[in-house]
Amino acid sequence: MSAVSSRLPVFPWDKLEPYKKTAVAHPDGIVDLSVGTPVDPVPALIQEALVAAADSPGYPTVWGTTELRDALTGWCERRLGATGLAHENVLPVVGSKELVAWLPTQLGLGAGDQVAYPRLAYPTYEVGARLCGATPVVYDDPIADLDPAAVRLLWLNSPSNPTGKVLGEDELTRIVAWAREHGILVFSDECYLELGWEADPVSVLHPDVCGGSYEGIVAVHSLSKRSNLAGYRAAFVAGDAAVLGELLQIRKHGGMMTAAPVQAATVAALGDDAHVAEQRERYAARRAALRAALEAHGFRIEHSEASLYLWATRDEPCWETVAYLAEKGILVAPGDFYGEAGERFVRVAFTATDERVEAAVKRLG
Repeated sequence: MSAVSSRLPVFPWDKLEPYKKTAVAHPDGIVDLSVGTPVDPVPALIQEALVAAADSPGYPTVWGTTELRDALTGWCERRLGATGLAHENVLPVVGSKELVAWLPTQLGLGAGDQVAYPRLAYPTYEVGARLCGATPVVYDDPIADLDPAAVRLLWLNSPSNPTGKVLGEDELTRIVAWAREHGILVFSDECYLELGWEADPVSVLHPDVCGGSYEGIVAVHSLSKRSNLAGYRAAFVAGDAAVLGELLQIRKHGGMMTAAPVQAATVAALGDDAHVAEQRERYAARRAALRAALEAHGFRIEHSEASLYLWATRDEPCWETVAYLAEKGILVAPGDFYGEAGERFVRVAFTATDERVEAAVKRLG
């Protein structure tokens, strides 16, 4: 048996363990700003929906309930400005990371096919390409940097993880038109779209970007950050009905089903905007406090106009910055986790509790 894992890079977070031990040893404990995992409570109305659906002895369907598909299409129309979506244009998935990792395989990609993603990016785009034997390629500008004859799948990520950079409407429109001209499938990772601070992120599903047609484009969305549902693995994709129909058939055979109680919880979450606004206020306050403290301490923040992270640098190798902050009991992610271009940056998540953020601010003061 060949070891598929041999195709993959070293799992990056393992490299951070020695620095985590240093941070944990701080007299006031660790402030973990490395992994952007939610720490605030799951909103009560979502918990109630989950519990109400807990008596679910039968198998759920891969496509989800009618109520779930109504919720997905309705949210996309209300929040993203998408028009004319039918149930065939949406598909629930078991968390967005699962989708990103296995999408190239499910699309039938392999040797000789290129999967393209931003030069600074979520590592799972590369993992997905390597799992199926395709060639991962990076870009700054896809139109200028890529060979359209070789690229089969183009990942966009706006707002970006790790940088928080947002692609404007004109840029998205230009890329979508170019990809369609060359028959390249576009998947747009928009999981941080509701967390814009200094920019208003736009979806590829907006008619001003896609021209009212979903041909060749799919958007990826998650409830992990907007609704504190990382533990629920609740996410979905929306866009090209032909692409999603093919994925639906494959995922039926693979048993890739969102649990029935999670489907019910998703309906409740997408139907309520109040808890999203409340969570945004929490993150906005934490972001402002950490940004001010980092800048006063000599850091420079680049991009970071959206998402849950500050892309910060002291103009030194990222691991030196990680070690420096670990001595203060603050753990951050080194920028080279996200590509060589991040080697002089660190990613600082503002997903810690108010008390831990306040502790970090004091240590930087």
